[in-house]
Amino acid sequence: MRSTVTTRQLRLITVAVRYAPPADWGHVGRRHVPSRSASPSGLGRSRRGRLARITVTESYVERPPWSGLAGVVRTVWIQRTGDAAYVQRHLPTGGVELHFPIGGAPQLVGPLTGPVVELIAAHTTIVGVRFFPGTAPPLPTVLEDLVDQRLALTDLWGGLVDRLVGAIAQAGTAERALMFLQAHLLQEFRSAGHVDLLVRDAVKMLMPWQPVGIGTLADRLALSPSQLRRRCLHAVGLSPKVLQRTLRFQGFLALAQAGVAATGRPGADGMAGLSVDVGYADQAHLSRECLRMTGVTPRRLLGGSIERCACGHDHSASYRPFLATRRVRPSTPDDAPIVQDSSSRGLIVSSSCSTSPTSAPRSTAS
Repeated sequence: MRSTVTTRQLRLITVAVRYAPPADWGHVGRRHVPSRSASPSGLGRSRRGRLARITVTESYVERPPWSGLAGVVRTVWIQRTGDAAYVQRHLPTGGVELHFPIGGAPQLVGPLTGPVVELIAAHTTIVGVRFFPGTAPPLPTVLEDLVDQRLALTDLWGGLVDRLVGAIAQAGTAERALMFLQAHLLQEFRSAGHVDLLVRDAVKMLMPWQPVGIGTLADRLALSPSQLRRRCLHAVGLSPKVLQRTLRFQGFLALAQAGVAATGRPGADGMAGLSVDVGYADQAHLSRECLRMTGVTPRRLLGGSIERCACGHDHSASYRPFLATRRVRPSTPDDAPIVQDSSSRGLIVSSSCSTSPTSAPRSTAS
């Protein structure tokens, strides 16, 4: 039977080819699963022709989005599970996410206010997109209605999802599937133009290491506090204060995994120094926020070290926007501000997950 390609699928393929990154784009990241390991059977053939079992390992690779989506998409990613089911702990990021399991039903994950643990089946490949706060794709409802929700994308986009799922299923590889998904989003944002520019400015001002009161922020934007709150709930799903707390914790994770030297109080170092650097009153303040955001302590979340998380994933693409806005105080006499180089070291903890392979569901961050 010959497969047919619809006109919309052909347009997606054309856009994908036009905006496709270089050929080696699919190898960005710390881990890359060989194509032979993606076989559901887990079997391969040895040099002597005998069947040999191939161990399929879990991998998660983030990449920067296409340049046309850089203002709205924080990162895109591909996740593959191995021979065992995988427990993933999603953490609040302030934005929404699209999850497209290849061969499965796509979902939209709304803005989170706390951790959500998910069991991903073995031999699953997911392509995903993580958006900045306030830059969600076109949706038929306000973001406030989607907080802490996980919804089937067909309930939000209707028949369009079926055509997109068909195009992704025929992509052949996860890398090409991610290209088609970005091509679709590029067309959607070009035709919609729905991003609230004022809220986008508010999000930038609420980024970590830029302490600002909500009243002061409203004044800068020529709004009343109630107007600012209403517009943030509509476009982000969170109040300005909750968004600020979420972004501050994301900033802590970015600093911790980049191994950046703390610039807190004299004599402070390690976890305590980083907590003050990102804007917490002290380490106890950080611990309370970490329990609220992740369900575990900072030490457990990071695997006992502020320089390594037990999940072992590379998330430099996701944290680069946070580190790019950080200004540190150097130890030079002139005390002039400088901008931290975000590419100095790999980042290895997820902005949205702390994960572990398992044969049964278990909520853990190690």
